[in-house]
Amino acid sequence: MNREAKIQPAVQHFRLPRYQELPTVELYLDQTTELLNEHLAILGDVKITSSMISNYVKHHLIRRPIKKRYGADQIAELFFIAVAKNVMSLNDLKAALKIQRASYATATAYDYFAEELENVLAYVFGLKANLATIGEEQSEYKHMLRNIIKAASYKIYVDQYFAAIEPADGL
Repeated sequence: MNREAKIQPAVQHFRLPRYQELPTVELYLDQTTELLNEHLAILGDVKITSSMISNYVKHHLIRRPIKKRYGADQIAELFFIAVAKNVMSLNDLKAALKIQRASYATATAYDYFAEELENVLAYVFGLKANLATIGEEQSEYKHMLRNIIKAASYKIYVDQYFAAIEPADGL
């Protein structure tokens, strides 16, 4: 079995919850971390810790929790941050979130992000021949977001490809 065939199943059934599927009850920090990592585990090194989340709050990437609880908007933004943080600086993440907030409601932006991530991962991992066009309008923001997702997806692919190399491969 070639390495690519070994890593394809990792993303074959990957799906992020849509905004309406995010918890309606606000979550504490540890619950938020667990939820994010549970959905992102299949992507390998795409992880987030409680310390990271606290740092993102401190640097104003996401709103402060209310009574130590995180709501759907914060969780949606944390999914984006968890995926993009491996290919973007903290300042660029902050700028991207600012652009998103000025362009679209969090629910709309997050659902687009989730669908586009699934689309691009399937393409990068060789599960489909072409990228689908997601959404009705094409904007500069969507083009920028697709490129962030592509960069993150290629990094995920490369990380998983090399993680699949076994000592018997002689490399």
